[in-house]
Amino acid sequence: MLVDTGANVTLVRTDLAQKLKGNFIYTAPNISLKTATGEKAEIHGKLDAAIECGSRKFHHKIYVADITDPCILGLDFLQKFNFMVDLEKNEIRTGGEEIPLLSASAEDSKLCSILAKEKTIIPARSECLIQGVPEASGKFRYAVTDFPSQVSQKGVLVAATLVDLKKVAIPVRVLNLDHKPKTIDKGAVIATCEPVVDIVARPQGFSESLRLPSILENLEGLNEEQRTAVKELLQEFQNLFSTSDSDVGRCNMTQHRIDAGNHPPIKQYQDVCLLQRKRKRSV
Repeated sequence: MLVDTGANVTLVRTDLAQKLKGNFIYTAPNISLKTATGEKAEIHGKLDAAIECGSRKFHHKIYVADITDPCILGLDFLQKFNFMVDLEKNEIRTGGEEIPLLSASAEDSKLCSILAKEKTIIPARSECLIQGVPEASGKFRYAVTDFPSQVSQKGVLVAATLVDLKKVAIPVRVLNLDHKPKTIDKGAVIATCEPVVDIVARPQGFSESLRLPSILENLEGLNEEQRTAVKELLQEFQNLFSTSDSDVGRCNMTQHRIDAGNHPPIKQYQDVCLLQRKRKRSV
């Protein structure tokens, strides 16, 4: 699907329109479309279709014509549903949802390498997160990490993870299958990134009772399922966790220490009356 702010109307290719189940409205044969090159393309009709962008569906009347792209989102669609085009971040936004845009050229959509931010040692037979940085500022923002083609470390696997390349550090999850530690040098290629074609964000219910305190908002390295588990754990046992240095939860004891210096302990002599009673009992 092509987003074209220079197109006044939204178009769909003829063969694709025939496969869609919708109310096709034929138009008069004298209606034509003038392309950017000045050529004319015949309009075959209109189609009432549901266009899915991100997690939402939009019903819109689109024109059917013999075009190269499967579908062209025109200015009429973008204005009708209040889409905002951000060329700096290569995305379109609507209703608080960000939808990434990919360049049509193959050069801009090529894979991007992730380099190790610092020297890291992966323990034997273990899994860990390595902080990485993009090799170059690509034309896409969201990507999926994959195993690099140039294998610098044998026995090290890379997990496929959705990452945001605009962040300062990219978390890359690796697994060392060897019985010996592996050393990843700074600047070494640890993963490759393939641009994400589509991101579907499903709205999730959020309870105010599960809101994390500000001290626990930094949960980088955890996926959504793990974050939810942490929130539920903290909510269930919220009275047991300390939120600051002055907060001791349910504990009301105070630690106190007397500085006696180098003085030895003082020997306490027994009470005279108590000593006499003990002697009488022994007699």
